[in-house]
Amino acid sequence: MKKDDRQLDLPLSERPKLRVINGLGQKQHEALADRDAVARVLIEAGADLLLRRISPERAEVIERDVDEVLSLFDKVDQNPLLMPVLKKKLDALEQLVRETREKKSLRKRRSF
Repeated sequence: MKKDDRQLDLPLSERPKLRVINGLGQKQHEALADRDAVARVLIEAGADLLLRRISPERAEVIERDVDEVLSLFDKVDQNPLLMPVLKKKLDALEQLVRETREKKSLRKRRSF
């Protein structure tokens, strides 16, 4: 194969940051215990909205709740006494996510 001198070479000096996680084909839903997990909820809702698996209204509710929870994480860093409020909001968001996934699942089954 002839090398094109115009092509930019970018050798990897370290391991790639992304890696494949073998999940054995089964979805595993993590508990909403940190900022990253909450951010992934927002990403999932955005993808579901784009694929028309959820309504814009539901996506807005999820976005609003995620914003509120992320804000609470910051407030808890400064005032740990707010932890019960954060826990309550995390539980409510987790319930909303669970309900959304169940509705998506039911909708998918009906389409077959």
